[in-house]
Amino acid sequence: MKWEELLAEVGVEPVFSSGLLLSGGRTRAGVRLQLSRWTKAGRLQQLRRGLYCLAEPYRKVMPHPFLVSNRLKRGSYVSLQSALSHYGLIPEHVPVVTAVTTGRPEKVRTPDGVYVFRHIKKSLFAGYRQLELTAGQRAFMASPEKALLDLIWLTPDADGAAYLRELRLQNMEGVDRAVLMELAERSGSSKLRRAAARIADMA
Repeated sequence: MKWEELLAEVGVEPVFSSGLLLSGGRTRAGVRLQLSRWTKAGRLQQLRRGLYCLAEPYRKVMPHPFLVSNRLKRGSYVSLQSALSHYGLIPEHVPVVTAVTTGRPEKVRTPDGVYVFRHIKKSLFAGYRQLELTAGQRAFMASPEKALLDLIWLTPDADGAAYLRELRLQNMEGVDRAVLMELAERSGSSKLRRAAARIADMA
């Protein structure tokens, strides 16, 4: 496979898997070897085994970090501080992309940033949707209400008034109190119900 062939096949894909290139009689070993050579030459960036993006100046689009997060771990959605910052609910910039998964927790370091995946139980894996981030790039992300509840669930003593004040929540008009209370009730968690009641008062 030649470099020009790769560019033609990848097109404007911000992220691609090595499996995309297994056609036309190519072998998995041959594709892996060629991708390794281009990565060492600085033409590609390897995000994790089998997952790549074009390096500058070859990329036509910049991969959105939330899209990369979804692709790094299938069956995950962006949540916690990253989603809260995206919605403008907390004032801080979040340099690490945070997500939740029913799989094992993991921290993945890539050339473009760090991605943290936190584990939640299957019964709490809800309250997310696919959002368009930029033209042609979409990612699964928690709703504002679910991002708050995910953070509280994964943080000790986060249902207390002191912790909620420390979050310095803002733009609370973006939080639907009915949705917040419904998600907390469906969770079956008294911790989340207490926190939702306090947040609802703030909203």
